[in-house]
Amino acid sequence: MSVPPFNARSSSSAAELREYLGWRMDAACAGLPPQVVFARRPADAAPALRACARCRVTRECEETVDPSRTWFDGVSAGRLWHNGRPVDLNRGNRARAQAA
Repeated sequence: MSVPPFNARSSSSAAELREYLGWRMDAACAGLPPQVVFARRPADAAPALRACARCRVTRECEETVDPSRTWFDGVSAGRLWHNGRPVDLNRGNRARAQAA
């Protein structure tokens, strides 16, 4: 069954909103701006990554987004992705440690 598009200006009930948004209503990143969720740089994505750390729906997020198959850029399921590959957030730290 397909869900009709939700019109935020209508007098839709909370139940209708929950049916339309599903698990996304429970996502810790739900209120974050798109430029944070779809950031490509770790510093820009930090608020979304922090939200993921306390999120209850990371499994649903990764299953829906399917980052590795969709060449996704942004934050999904607690990881930053670039072109469908997880970004190594510790890469710079390891390089600095090896140089010391």
